This record gives sequence, structure tokens and C-alpha cells, in this order.
Amino acid sequence: MSFFKLSRRDALMMLVFTAAVLTMPVWLSPIGAGYPDLVQKFAIYGLFAIGFNILFGLTGYLSFGHAAFLGVGSYTAVWSFKLMSMNVIPAVLLGTLAAGLFAVVIGFISLRRTGIYFAILTLAFAQMCYNLAYSVLTPITNGETGLRVLREDPRYLDSMLGVVQEAVPLGNFFGINMQGYSGFYFCAVMLIIGFFISVRIFRSPFGMKLVAIKSNQTRMRYTGFNTRPYVLVAFVISGMYAGMAGSLMAVTDPLAGAERMQWTASGEVVLMTILGGVGTLTGPLLGAALIKYFENIFSAFNESALLDAFSFLPEPAQHFVVAIVQPFVGEGWHLTLGALFMIIVIFLPGGLVEGISRLVRRRGKSGSDNAGG
Repeated sequence: MSFFKLSRRDALMMLVFTAAVLTMPVWLSPIGAGYPDLVQKFAIYGLFAIGFNILFGLTGYLSFGHAAFLGVGSYTAVWSFKLMSMNVIPAVLLGTLAAGLFAVVIGFISLRRTGIYFAILTLAFAQMCYNLAYSVLTPITNGETGLRVLREDPRYLDSMLGVVQEAVPLGNFFGINMQGYSGFYFCAVMLIIGFFISVRIFRSPFGMKLVAIKSNQTRMRYTGFNTRPYVLVAFVISGMYAGMAGSLMAVTDPLAGAERMQWTASGEVVLMTILGGVGTLTGPLLGAALIKYFENIFSAFNESALLDAFSFLPEPAQHFVVAIVQPFVGEGWHLTLGALFMIIVIFLPGGLVEGISRLVRRRGKSGSDNAGG
């Protein structure tokens, strides 16, 4: 049972992380981000980014195709709801397993190349999956309409157990509907489990081997060490995280669409990881939360909301400030995100985690100087 053993420092980090995740609706409310739909996104995309970081952060292999596993997880979860039961446990397990099996196939082929060629191969696979979901696999994916859970679906397991379906079937955890805050807390528990596994991987000999592969894979090969199985395992684990995130999307909203496989979703998780801090434990989660906050909060700011926000200013100054700020919010929230991304890449290549570390060190240094003085 050594897998479950943590050092004192990691145990404290897990405790703080668990408390922070479970209380997100409370401490995010002052900034308008404590409502269920948004905190669910924080948890789901945080899990997606944490898994991606196991591949990119530890091995240095940049995948632009992880959206394929996100889509596979979603479609599998919805089919689990349609054919088996509205209970979310089989849906999450099957979605994660299906994405893992799919990752074995894609990883086995893509990992024959490294660097930009690997990235292009994964992007090509993801786009193939996206187009197949829209066209050839329409009987399975329902094309551009998306795959929905319907009341007349067979749900054989529920029928055997005598479970009566509601007018609108919803995912449930042994009778608890996965809507609102109950859905968030289920996703939060999955995030905590995923984070714990990530910590154990980072601290394990397997994780150290992945870091060594990232550092100098050529030298390791010269010593006779076969690096490919290790990278493949990391790729599959990362794909399973993406599949779990996709299945959780279907849990909170029983729908799966091909847009979840689009290249923009793969690019988004890359941005999340870089913004938060590649190779750090908490960085990808911070990056995911930041992007989803911009997407859902900043994008909702219109001219009237800005006028209300700056109503304390004299009218001429109010209109002047609104005219300056307006291009960066609402439909222009991507401009703010792009500027922030440029600043972080240029001045904080280690991401938000590096910036927080610098502030902590600076505060500690100033405190010691004051004590010494």
C-alpha cells in the first residue's frame, strides 16, 4: 500500500488542496464565480489539464490531439446512460477505460516520432476523429446534432433493477441527481482523486524516469534504456484523465457532441498548462480556472455592466474608462487572455506558479530583512 503513502509535505498539500476544492463555491462567490455551472467547469477542465501535464510536463511530449480522448469519454458516457443506467459510476468508469484503450492505439502510432512530428500526428488523429464523428460515425455519434439521452432509451440495467425514469433522464449517483452543487461535488471528488494520483506519479520512480526522458532521451537510449514503453504509459494515463473529464461533462449535462473533439479544445488545454506552469502539480489547475473564468465572466461584461461598475466616477470619466476597457471584455475577452498569455510567457516562463513562488520568496526575504534590521 506504499502508493497511498505521502510525505508530510505532500499530505499537507493534499489537505489544503482538498479543502480549497470543496469550498470553491464559497471563496469564489465574491468574484462572481461560485455558481454551480462554473465551478463544475473548473473541476472538469482542471482534471483535463492535470492529466495533460503528466504527458507534457513530465516527458516534454506536446500533444495537440487530447480533445479526441475528451470526446471518446463523452460519447461512451452517454451510451452508458442510454444502454445501461443513469447511474454515473458505470458512465465514468467506461468513459475513462474507452479513452485509455483509444490512447493505446493513437500513442502506439504517434510515439514513433518525437517533437513537432509527434504533435502534428496527434493533431491529425484528433481531426480525423472529429470529422468521423460528424460524418461516417453518425449512427454512433448522431453527427452535428449530438448524442442525447432520451426517455425512451432502453437502459437495460435500470429496467432490470426496476428504476423508474424521470420525464427528463438525468445522471444520478445512487438517486442523487448530478445537477447543481451535487454535480459539482461529484466532479470535485474526481478532481481530488486525479490530483492525488498525479502527486504519486510525480513522486514515484516512474515519474523520475519520465523527467529523465524529458531531460535527455537520446542519452538514455544510448545507455540501453528503452524509453518508449514509459512514454506510452504516460500517454495512456494522460488520455484516461481526458476521458474521465469528458465523461464528467456528460454527467453534468447528458450530451456529447463532436465539437469536444475539435482542435481548439486540444489547444485550450495546452494554454491552460502553460499559463499555470508546465511540470508543476497545481499550475494546470490554476490555468484551467483562469481561462474558464475569462470565458464565462469577462465575456459577460457588456457596456451597461461596465457603466454600472464605474458608476462611482464622474460621467465624462466614466464613459472614457468604459471606452478603454470595453474592447478587452465581452466579445473581446480573448484579447485580454492573449495579452496575459504573452506577459506570462515573456516574463514568467514557469507560469502562474512561478509568479506566486516569486512573490512568496520576496515576501519572505523582506520579512527576514525587517527582522534582521
